[in-house]
Amino acid sequence: MAVQQGKRSKMRVRQRKASIRYRGIEPTTCSNCGAPCLSHRICTACGYYDGKQVLQIKEKAAKA
Repeated sequence: MAVQQGKRSKMRVRQRKASIRYRGIEPTTCSNCGAPCLSHRICTACGYYDGKQVLQIKEKAAKA
């Protein structure tokens, strides 16, 4: 039968688990326009993905 080698304190366990906690989605910069965008997704600012234009982005009408 397995015998516990020593009780791990709550602090030691929590310190170990603190490094693997979820930190949210980290945006990267688009290689074409430099706008922040999610990795492995089409850039919403310019429509490029992997150096190729995938979408035609309509320009927003200027407010006068």
